[in-house]
Amino acid sequence: MLRARSLLLLRLAAPAAGCGPAARLVPARLFAAAPPPPAATAAAVSAEPFINGSNSSYVEEMYVQWLRDPSSVHASWDAYFSRTAGGAGPGAAYMAPPSLAAPSANSLPVSALVAPMVGGAARVPGAAASENTIADHLSVVGVIRSYQIRGHLVARLDPLEIERKPVETASEIVVRGYMQNFDEQDMDTVFQLPSSTFIGGREKALPLREIVNRLEQAYCRSIGVEYMYINDLEQCNWIRQKIESPGIMQFTNDEKRLILARVARATGLESFLARKFSSEKRFGLEGGEVLIPAMKHIIDVSSAMGVESFVMGMPHRGRLNVLANVCRKPLEQIFAQFAALEVADEGSGDVKYHLGTYIERLNRVTNKNVRLAIVANPSHLEAVDPVVQGKVKAEQFYRGDSDGNKAMSILLHGDAAFSGQGVVYETFHLSDLPAYTTHGTIHIVVNNQIGFTTDPRLTRSSPYCTDVARVVNAPIFHVNGDDPEAVMHVCQIAAEWRNTFHKDVVIDIVSYRRNGHNEIDEPMFTHPFMYNKIKKMPNLTDKYSKKLIDEGTVNADEVKRDVIDRYEKICEEALEASKKETQIYNKHWIDSPWSGFFEGKDPLKMSDTGVKEETLTHIGKRVSSAPPNAVDFVIHRGLQRVLNSRMEMVESRTVDWALAEAMAFGSLLKEGYHVRLSGQDVERGTFSHRHHVMHHQKVDMATYRPLCYLYPDQAQYTVCNSSLSEFGVLGFELGFSLTNPNALICWEAQFGDFCNTAQVIIDQFISSGQAKWVRQSGLTLLLPHGMEGMGPEHSSARLERFLQLCSEDPEYFPPFAADEFAIRQLSECNMIVANCSVPSNYYHILRRQVHMPFRKPLILMTPKSLLRHPRAQSSFDDMVEGTEFKRVLPDTAAAGQSPSGVRRVIFCSGKVYYDLEKAREDRGLQDQVAIVRVEQLSPFPFDEVKQQLDLYPADADIVWAQEEAKNNGAWAFVEPRFETTAAKAKVISRSESERAPRGAEPPSATPDSWLGRLLRLVRAGPPPQPAPKAGPPPQPASKAELPPDVANTHSKNVRRIRYVGRSCSASPATGSKTAHTKELNALLNEAFDL
Repeated sequence: MLRARSLLLLRLAAPAAGCGPAARLVPARLFAAAPPPPAATAAAVSAEPFINGSNSSYVEEMYVQWLRDPSSVHASWDAYFSRTAGGAGPGAAYMAPPSLAAPSANSLPVSALVAPMVGGAARVPGAAASENTIADHLSVVGVIRSYQIRGHLVARLDPLEIERKPVETASEIVVRGYMQNFDEQDMDTVFQLPSSTFIGGREKALPLREIVNRLEQAYCRSIGVEYMYINDLEQCNWIRQKIESPGIMQFTNDEKRLILARVARATGLESFLARKFSSEKRFGLEGGEVLIPAMKHIIDVSSAMGVESFVMGMPHRGRLNVLANVCRKPLEQIFAQFAALEVADEGSGDVKYHLGTYIERLNRVTNKNVRLAIVANPSHLEAVDPVVQGKVKAEQFYRGDSDGNKAMSILLHGDAAFSGQGVVYETFHLSDLPAYTTHGTIHIVVNNQIGFTTDPRLTRSSPYCTDVARVVNAPIFHVNGDDPEAVMHVCQIAAEWRNTFHKDVVIDIVSYRRNGHNEIDEPMFTHPFMYNKIKKMPNLTDKYSKKLIDEGTVNADEVKRDVIDRYEKICEEALEASKKETQIYNKHWIDSPWSGFFEGKDPLKMSDTGVKEETLTHIGKRVSSAPPNAVDFVIHRGLQRVLNSRMEMVESRTVDWALAEAMAFGSLLKEGYHVRLSGQDVERGTFSHRHHVMHHQKVDMATYRPLCYLYPDQAQYTVCNSSLSEFGVLGFELGFSLTNPNALICWEAQFGDFCNTAQVIIDQFISSGQAKWVRQSGLTLLLPHGMEGMGPEHSSARLERFLQLCSEDPEYFPPFAADEFAIRQLSECNMIVANCSVPSNYYHILRRQVHMPFRKPLILMTPKSLLRHPRAQSSFDDMVEGTEFKRVLPDTAAAGQSPSGVRRVIFCSGKVYYDLEKAREDRGLQDQVAIVRVEQLSPFPFDEVKQQLDLYPADADIVWAQEEAKNNGAWAFVEPRFETTAAKAKVISRSESERAPRGAEPPSATPDSWLGRLLRLVRAGPPPQPAPKAGPPPQPASKAELPPDVANTHSKNVRRIRYVGRSCSASPATGSKTAHTKELNALLNEAFDL
């Protein structure tokens, strides 16, 4: 005590800064004199400004009082004197009082790290936190963060528990070394909780044991959450609160009964179908039945938040159950699909587990009407994803639902497909693009832990099948499929997340597949270990009902009577009703009905596609001008030259391709039809020809879109550059086209051949969608096409592939009336393929897409070099009222005016016409060679081709010329159709002179004609031959020994249809400019070699 007093008085005797020796006060009661303090001490105590000459008496008095009773002085003096007595050096005993100002950045008072009670003992007020205390606290923070980041790795997600990790391994995986600082005694130490967790609820501090226990409950039971990669703190804290808050996953008894009822319906339907149709493939949901209550809960929660329309896409597994128990499709219609009944309406139909539907019904939980659509999907599992997104985007667009509050998408996936199919990635990358976002999709993965017969360890390189979703910062909730309450909890979170943040979210329901890939497949061949476990698994209804019975929520009789038996009775009654059906209807399964579109229309009447000239002039001037009333909008000089050129064309009443397109779009907008153009670089155009978006050269992101400002009451025009995706974006635009028929939806490929990466959409949806699912689409594909020496990858749009997909019979000449021929062909075809050569036809065919009384996909081969070709222009006269699309363009030169002197008729399509036309002029053959353009290839214009054949002399040579290789392009498509047309037009084709024609004999094959005698010889077969004799083999008859007419079959006097063009090739085009030019010259020389 004496030493403490001496130290204190030494401090008191030190001079304060700025005070002289006279200011010192040395108490005389204890010492007669005191030596002056050392210089170092004086410097240190200067940090204690309250010790100066005027305060020393007060300080001494307080010190003496503290010596008698420490509690008699203020806590701050108590702390100061305690530190002094504890040996604190000069200047170290004093601590500045806390400031009312906010702490500086990245700072925190050390005292905040210590809980009010440490080990049950009161903390000394103002006591400094020790290094160990700080280290322990940081370790606790590390433990909390470890569970948030890695807790999902050891969560009990697998109902089969095939890879259950030992406790020691799990602990090391999650917390790593953060728990090494603690022993058993430390587990009861109370720690202050950081702001990065919500496990405390209203409590601010918890014992370490309780901290770990609550983290285990939140992150390592039936739910595993991945979200710590999200770079938005608000979103992370939102998820933490939904997952960590104590008691967050509590359900009322009524809610549990509802879950049980929905689970029982899901398992009941699968059980019923298994008994009644045991030998049928149905791709049941056994093992993953919790999907049904999960989807219904999402719909319930979202409906309560205002969503009215739900568009769903899914693979085949579980589709029948979703149709029945989520959409409430009438069971008798589902059961009728198992019977071998005749189809009563149009279409070839599809298997029952590919079908879609559209249902409007009352949601009994929210008492609100909802619209539910499941989009039909082929066996290409994830191909439907972008189609669903496009359909939802269209619904939001036409409703003015700019935030996605009224319509949303739900996508279901299988685990193997979700990680293996690239279109999943493409679809995710559309999720936040302004022109493609649907403002949040809920993805549900039914994780069977197997892909057909392949172990997941052999099907992906990522830890989870859902890792692709991390690229867009979507939270991922893994959940044990045998814990229905956990599944409902994550579904609640997912629905609320989508409503709050309008972003994608993934639910990974880890389950199993009770049967093989289908009901007649044997899974034990490849997975005996897994399926031995599955055989022992009770179904979900039994498992969950037992849990509720044990806890007293329900009783066994109630489960059997009111849940299981009741649904069984519903199924039996529906089955009996289905047996009375004698036919099935494809229209019952349409997923995109167009209410009122077909009613009141003449199916064989098409509106006029020409417009008034003043409309063309107005649109032309608008798209040729800078923004009005914006003199400060700086336009690129090159673009200004383009605009000036357009204005000159408008004034001269002519259009090129870009101007014709703008007039087609603009006139449709004026009539109230929405126009949407999407694809890579479409705003400017791949070939810098379109310029539908003008950019301010001095202000970033300042743009002007002239087609959006044509008329005050026009429809909206959307032009949007897409991501570098074909599969995903084309699927998206297809979905967009399914929602509203009164719109022109176009997708343009950067180059035509790039569409081959979207072949699944073309094959499975566009070309066959109406036949399979009786749904129409007016989607238009713009595919730049032409052999121009640009190499194999930038030349061909693979015209031949689209033509091969057309359903038209090449041997059938339609017996339609002349005035109905074109429209009836369009009505009966599956899609339209055209290769226009003039802008006016491009203009008309675009407008025709909307003015037909039905909808058909349109595949357009669009030009590249013709965009600026001086001859590829059209007059307003070909676009005004009274004009229409011309399927065939006859020759316009002297040959067309005087057909009697024509020696050769060349049929062609597209750009090659201009090469042929120039070559004809160079050779001076305008009066001897006619060039006829087939603008629409499918449906093939039999009637107009026949008119052209009838127009020219019977001895004129008929040629099909194309720039593509012989095994590419239109030749294989048009050749048999020319044969069919030639038979009607009294034209003998090359094929007809070599073999019997398809169908009826042509008029020229009379019994006495050379062809009639040849056909008799062919049909009679060879005469009986005598037994062979020894000697030299017989020689074939010489040409002189044949009948004269037969001998002259290949003479120049016989008319024939033949091919002119490049030879067959594995590559669409050469990569050599020299070789390209040589091939083109050979084509032209052969075409005009008379």
